Amino acid sequence: MQRITSASAAPLFDIAATRRMEQAAAATLAPHTLMQRAGLAVARLAMATAPHARTIWVACGPGNNGGDGFEAAAQLQRRGFATVVTRIGDDSRLPEDARASLQKAREAGVQFSDAPPEHPDLAIDALLGIGSTRPPSGQMLDWLQRMHASRAPVLSVDTPSGLNADTGTLSADFLATLQPSSNVSRRVCVSLLTLKPGLFTAQGRDAAGDVWFDDLGVAAGNEAPVARLHGASPAPARWQASHKGSYGDVAVIGGAPGMAGAALLAASAALNAGAGRVFAAPLDTDIAPLDLVQPELMFRRRETLDLGAMTVVCGCGGGSAVLEALPLVLETAHALVLDADALNAIAGDSTLQGLLKTRSQTGRSTVLTPHPLEAARLLGATTREVQSDRLGAASRLAERYGAVVVLKGSGTVIANAGEVPVINSSGNARLATAGTGDVLAGMVGATLAAGRPAMSAACEAVWRHGDLADRWPTHIPLTASALARGLPAAP
Repeated sequence: MQRITSASAAPLFDIAATRRMEQAAAATLAPHTLMQRAGLAVARLAMATAPHARTIWVACGPGNNGGDGFEAAAQLQRRGFATVVTRIGDDSRLPEDARASLQKAREAGVQFSDAPPEHPDLAIDALLGIGSTRPPSGQMLDWLQRMHASRAPVLSVDTPSGLNADTGTLSADFLATLQPSSNVSRRVCVSLLTLKPGLFTAQGRDAAGDVWFDDLGVAAGNEAPVARLHGASPAPARWQASHKGSYGDVAVIGGAPGMAGAALLAASAALNAGAGRVFAAPLDTDIAPLDLVQPELMFRRRETLDLGAMTVVCGCGGGSAVLEALPLVLETAHALVLDADALNAIAGDSTLQGLLKTRSQTGRSTVLTPHPLEAARLLGATTREVQSDRLGAASRLAERYGAVVVLKGSGTVIANAGEVPVINSSGNARLATAGTGDVLAGMVGATLAAGRPAMSAACEAVWRHGDLADRWPTHIPLTASALARGLPAAP
């Protein structure tokens, strides 16, 4: 069994592929083997999560996920844990394997009850897994709400019940009662046979908590992943015999009147992420041509810059003023990161959309860094539609505009036409503060300027951006300006 961390890289498989792998394995293994392995994996993680538990509550559903729960309950009872099972469904409708595991639980002396124990030390969710796309309701929903409102740790079997394993969306009724994981005891999930993309994006990260993986001894075979989990991307080592020209020039065009800070954050981030030189070309021409905190930033009028030899970061704090700059930027920039108001301008202008698509035809790299609302505008969709299928939305954007797309959010998705999309494994909710998106745009720009291919540059910058937040001291507020410098402010 493997714990999945921000350093983990792994293929992700959807429900359909997981089903096919399960069927292929069942055809070659002795009957009941997979469920025995799954139940043992659940029991092992349960004992590691709550080694001193006196009472363990296992809530079992009417399918094979419930069967995994019965199997785990039997294993735990035999190891001296007082195990209480509540169940939904009846014996006659249970799948054959689940019925066999139910009998094993009864023979092991597991207590079966109509109601959950009042104060369990651990709750195991074996209600649905990937067994149903219908949201939990009635008694099942009540049990889930009790589990997640309790102070006891919750262990989900395969996936949290009510979570769409393909998209990471959670049923509305359940989401309404789910508390942030920092307010309750630990949530853990053991993903069985395959890792599912929904565990790592949208609401999946909150619902699942710490994710563990057990492949049950089954190889993926010929199944193709629908996405990849992107692991650690530390900054590459530099040659001693190098100079500032080895790492490229970044020009930041943005910062309309009243929004200059966004452009300066992007420029600061590009500088501290390793760009050889960084030029700030604010749209607000009244800005003083010097940053006293970071005098390394060079201020220029945008018409004086040789954009054809630069990586351009455009749109941060751009307001409506960015519209005038965009045609030249799209036509001439050697490599380009488009963020914020640049994306909003393109979404509403078919001419700009045509210029953006033309860039890919001429082999010039472009990275778009939308948040869900900006992505919705670019797709002519709603934010809800984007968030209901983040992998699909990012892939459609990449295909439509011929660019690498970084769809920001919990489990940022990076997509490129013709490639398997990536879900980033680093980052946390402390990034939900003003300016951190501008910092990311600057970091992507610096990585592009160093000569990395657009997809690799985006993946590396997104991971490093999240990793900074993961390593941030808990007692120090995370601000975008400190994040741009790559270190926390003084306590």
